[in-house]
Amino acid sequence: MRLRPQSLTARVLLVSTVWAVAALVVIGVVISALYRQGSERGFQDLLRAQLYNVINSIVVNDKSELAGSPQLGDLRFSQPQTGWYWIVEPIGEFNTPPLLSTSLGSGKLPIASLDEVPFDIRYERFYTTVDSFNNEVEVAETEVVLDIQGHTARFRVAGNRDVLEADINDFNRNLYLALSIFGFGGLGMNALAILFGLRPLDQARRSLEKIRAGESERLDGEFPREIQPLASEVNALIDSNRRIIERARMQVGNLAHSLKTPIAVLMNEARVLEAPHGDLIRMQAESMQLQVQSYLNRARIAAQRESVLARTEVEPVLERLVRVMRRLHPEKTFLLTVSPPGLILAMEQQDVEETVGNLLDNAARYATEQVRVTVQSAPEGLQGKDPGRRNWISIDVDDDGPGLEPEQIAVAVKRGRRLDESKPGTGLGLSIVSEIAGEYQGTLELSRGERGGLNARLLLPAVS
Repeated sequence: MRLRPQSLTARVLLVSTVWAVAALVVIGVVISALYRQGSERGFQDLLRAQLYNVINSIVVNDKSELAGSPQLGDLRFSQPQTGWYWIVEPIGEFNTPPLLSTSLGSGKLPIASLDEVPFDIRYERFYTTVDSFNNEVEVAETEVVLDIQGHTARFRVAGNRDVLEADINDFNRNLYLALSIFGFGGLGMNALAILFGLRPLDQARRSLEKIRAGESERLDGEFPREIQPLASEVNALIDSNRRIIERARMQVGNLAHSLKTPIAVLMNEARVLEAPHGDLIRMQAESMQLQVQSYLNRARIAAQRESVLARTEVEPVLERLVRVMRRLHPEKTFLLTVSPPGLILAMEQQDVEETVGNLLDNAARYATEQVRVTVQSAPEGLQGKDPGRRNWISIDVDDDGPGLEPEQIAVAVKRGRRLDESKPGTGLGLSIVSEIAGEYQGTLELSRGERGGLNARLLLPAVS
């Protein structure tokens, strides 16, 4: 799997940085290579000029000997072992001692063979060799006929390549320093330009977060013309989605309200009928009434989540529910712990009361002596199904009753299923709690508690 940056800013910065660094490296290498070529060409031109100065200074005297004293204007030709030399050697039957610069002294300057480095069309050749003093030198060489008698001599002028390399190295240091300064400055300016250019996307993200949190209903703000069509389409999609939800909510509400009157008539008629037919009709009518109310609640929650951000402080609501349970079940103990104080749920108060009230009623019916309610900020590792929210609150309702087996837990949350027919109820409580929690992107989890009873954990969204 290839790792890719998830941030658009990081992607653009990464691509632009890699391109800028690669471009600067290529530019540096190309400029360095071009400067080396130019420097070597200039070095060869210098040696050629010195070579022709030597040629113009040498003649054949009356004794048929080489004579002359070249004045090249460079002290390095007179200082020993500098790597700067000139040499004039007779060729063929021209039998006379060679002439050497004082800088060469008794040293030797190897000659490259003509097979390795032949003369060019100007009858010149340049090659690199190492003198007897271990200097790497560049040699310019040619052969010249000196007089009408055909006396010929080979002329060579050598220059120390250390001078050339030092000049090239100095240029490269300055070049890379300048490119580094320019590169870091350019990357900084590039990063600022990219961050500035992508600010409208960040503004759009913040607007979407406000919509998700219920603080806004549209993408607000002025966007560049490249982003404005996207913002317009998103707003159109939000409006369309809101209309669909509103239409569905109205249809469900109308259906539920239209069923309430027939259900009420059935319940009234069931009271005058004799058992067991009257009881059966009454129980089924009550079940229908609960289901209708459940769908009305779901439609109401969907509509509320599309408009404003609901807020309910947890502690006062749960204290009121616990007081009610203590009056209904005076033989049992109810303990409430809220930590830290001041926790606020992103839910309507009615939905908090219905979810927690159902769990408390269920725990009170099956508990032996005690019911505990623990409310806290959800610890790490407990995350809701909605990744857009950052904070969650867990509400644990724990009893000391018989509890449920794992296979019973799966059945308990199904609508209308009752595990204990001896207890009153319709079997809709836990399913209603699960549905309401799901409408808020929360969860309901059932497990065996520490005291052997049932532990019901609600994970619900909190207000940041």
